[in-house]
Amino acid sequence: MFGKKKKATASQALHLEEPDYTHIVRVEGLVHDFVDIDEEGKETERFRAVDKVSLDVSPGQFIAVLGHNGSGKSTLAKHINAILMPTEGAVYVGGMDTKDDEKLWKIRQQAGMVFQNPDNQIIATIVEEDVGFGPENLGVPTEEIWQRVEKALNNVGMTEYRHHSPTKLSGGQKQRVAIAGVMAMKPKCIVLDEPTAMLDPNGRREVIATLKELNRQEKVTIILITHYMNEVIEADRVFVMDNGKIALQGTPRQVFSNVEKIKSLGLDVPQITEIAYKLKKRGVNFKDGVLTIDEFIEQLEEYIKIKAADSITVQPEGYRLGQTCIHADKTKGKGHEKNIKNVNIENINAENINAENIYTENINTEKTEGKEKRQVIMELDHINYTYSADTAFRIHALKDISLKLYEGQFIGIIGHTGSGKSTLIQHLNGLIRAERGRLLFRDKNIYDEDFVMPSLRKKVGLVFQYPEYQLFEATVLEDVMFGPKNLGKSEEEARQTAIEALKAVGADESLWDKSPFELSGGQKRRVAIAGVLAMETEVLILDEPTAALDPKGRDEILGLIDRLHKERKITIILVSHSMEDVAKYADRIIVMNKGQVSYDGTPEEVFSYYKELEEIGLAAPQVTYLAAELRKKNIELSSHVTTVDRMAEELLRVLEVGYNA
Repeated sequence: MFGKKKKATASQALHLEEPDYTHIVRVEGLVHDFVDIDEEGKETERFRAVDKVSLDVSPGQFIAVLGHNGSGKSTLAKHINAILMPTEGAVYVGGMDTKDDEKLWKIRQQAGMVFQNPDNQIIATIVEEDVGFGPENLGVPTEEIWQRVEKALNNVGMTEYRHHSPTKLSGGQKQRVAIAGVMAMKPKCIVLDEPTAMLDPNGRREVIATLKELNRQEKVTIILITHYMNEVIEADRVFVMDNGKIALQGTPRQVFSNVEKIKSLGLDVPQITEIAYKLKKRGVNFKDGVLTIDEFIEQLEEYIKIKAADSITVQPEGYRLGQTCIHADKTKGKGHEKNIKNVNIENINAENINAENIYTENINTEKTEGKEKRQVIMELDHINYTYSADTAFRIHALKDISLKLYEGQFIGIIGHTGSGKSTLIQHLNGLIRAERGRLLFRDKNIYDEDFVMPSLRKKVGLVFQYPEYQLFEATVLEDVMFGPKNLGKSEEEARQTAIEALKAVGADESLWDKSPFELSGGQKRRVAIAGVLAMETEVLILDEPTAALDPKGRDEILGLIDRLHKERKITIILVSHSMEDVAKYADRIIVMNKGQVSYDGTPEEVFSYYKELEEIGLAAPQVTYLAAELRKKNIELSSHVTTVDRMAEELLRVLEVGYNA
């Protein structure tokens, strides 16, 4: 089964000397320069990625490292696993100097590494073989290898895929396999570089819970690099990097108390922390660094109690504090022809709800509340698709999907890993052909023999999760020109179209003559979007466009997409695992589950079913959970709140109305 690489002997692997150390990781004055060398061996450029960083990590700690893209955090992580060597300074792992070549094998046994892109470390053709590859090369007996494989796969929720090929897995599933492979090696320290970037909400919860369990029960030291702020609130210590240096460090509460500083570094704070900060700025007495919903409600209740002691009655919209609130019925969503059924959210369960409770084909079609009638731009009529149809690994990816997509909508598509999201959007521009059903673009069936498929791909553009997969020309400008030239435009016409598209996405002129592969992740995404826009697209589809971007990069890309939507009236279809992003930008959300549409409605409508979303591997924005807890405390909000700004406004309204503030 195993054995594709020269193995260490059992004596080498199982009778290693335990080094004497106080810190599992010690970094002393670390400097790392990336140097470009020309063909003659001369230095042409030098970039300092890490600049005199010093830190200690004790055995059994849970450490989080934050920072914007390019801050130096990934470079730091690669030193801990001895992938990179210091330009200056030193890194010690388990008391061993990473510059000591003779200790390299032992160092990597001490500190395992999980990369951002799982394709970089998955090598076997079968999942269980890949997970067992590392232990086998450590000389672990076969019986124990199987035990480790079983436990690791179970820990990351991938047991049912043990006999599958990794190449057939989704990005999120591959990441779980990569984590399992490192877990199976039982290192004393695991360094993880954005391990949850491609996972759905449930996958993120499971992976983080697994890491916490390893840390608490088995005392494995965890060093987690992440852009998800909620993943670090229980860390022992947080390091924030900026321009190769440590800009902030401390406990999560200490670090996140510096809201403005954190934001100035291109990062974010947990939603709960930000709401508390906004209220404090408006005079509500909150402490700094509120991290959890329980803390938030405790401080809000304390504030209300103090005000009540001044004999001021809270009376927001027909109720008094302490009285039982009557939950408002769900009202007609914006642009809907018919109402969602009037259901008290607390009485909803999986048995009494289905897509008919929330789904309507007539979304945003009628003139309601001053909105103009919208035309159907695409229609899916009973679309079905199966992967590996004639094999034992048959997967029915899409099951009888019927949807109408309307001009000018901003549609968010969410779903668990493997729900069919990516398969669905690949049908929309003809990359995949349905087995059964019809797909209409402006009332024309794209599967008709006389339909010209290039005309569809001109109007329906797709930006992939990894933009480098669609960037291939020598320069940025040439890459964006490629599409218009293929549509028959002259060199000059294509150039002008490309320039306009690059300007539209905010790609600075200094980038135009660079190779696309020299760009940052955020810059690559801008160029990929520009390449689609240059085709004069009417529908822009984006598959996880903010994956692995820092909060600032995420906001820039989504802000760009939102601006294009509003200014050019482009129909946007955004596939995302970020509930916060779709809540903020989308006016319609489609929820996929096991190849079917489970819910379809406005963000407020869809996220009101947060309990049901959790059951299918999703979640709601943290704000939604706060709103639910506030209602339990008889603090009723006027609507189903899904964004930070809206929640802050609602709470200020409640407090100001009640206290005449």
